[in-house]
Amino acid sequence: MTSGKVEPHRATRRAWLLHCSALWLAGTSAAPAATQPKRILVVGDSLSAEYGLARGTGWVALLERKLAQERIAASVVNASISGDTTAGGRSRLPALLVTHKPTHVVLELGANDALRGLPLATTRKNLDDMVAACKASGARVLLVGMRMPPNYGRKYSDEFVALYGEVARQQGAQLVPFLLKDVADAPNADALFQADRMHPRAEAHPVMLNNVWTGLRPLLAS
Repeated sequence: MTSGKVEPHRATRRAWLLHCSALWLAGTSAAPAATQPKRILVVGDSLSAEYGLARGTGWVALLERKLAQERIAASVVNASISGDTTAGGRSRLPALLVTHKPTHVVLELGANDALRGLPLATTRKNLDDMVAACKASGARVLLVGMRMPPNYGRKYSDEFVALYGEVARQQGAQLVPFLLKDVADAPNADALFQADRMHPRAEAHPVMLNNVWTGLRPLLAS
């Protein structure tokens, strides 16, 4: 016969199993949030839009392959437009943020501002506003800088380079100082550019991806 009472050792075991079950359920309920895929939005100009290249050979397309190789769950939306300026990117950005809801945004704009001789103060303001809008949407931001050829003058070139660092510091954004590092300043630079001497050939895009990846990888990991 039984008295209806639970033996002490059985009560202890049941309590332990209930505790383990609670921990397992807590772990499984938290897992989906940790494995949610990231969404990377790239807003750039011709350097990111595969100008003059076969589709799938630009650095943004290579980024998708890199993410797969690294087994990072992430999708990439390339919203880059050849010839775009920071003003154009600023006007397009709000709709892009609403439509794609990115977790990360790569901003690669400004070169066409300088080529058109637009005021650097305007370029800086546009970049500043874009970074702020991305952060307000909850996205982490990678700002990709550029440099101008020496014929633009030392003062102008130095101020142009500096504005990217200033925006990144003010907004707390990650910065890649120069997208074309080891391309434009490579010993064989002429061989790495198309006939217009402005747009890199496909051979240069893995190097460009590596430059971007050094800044983007820490953002994806944190």
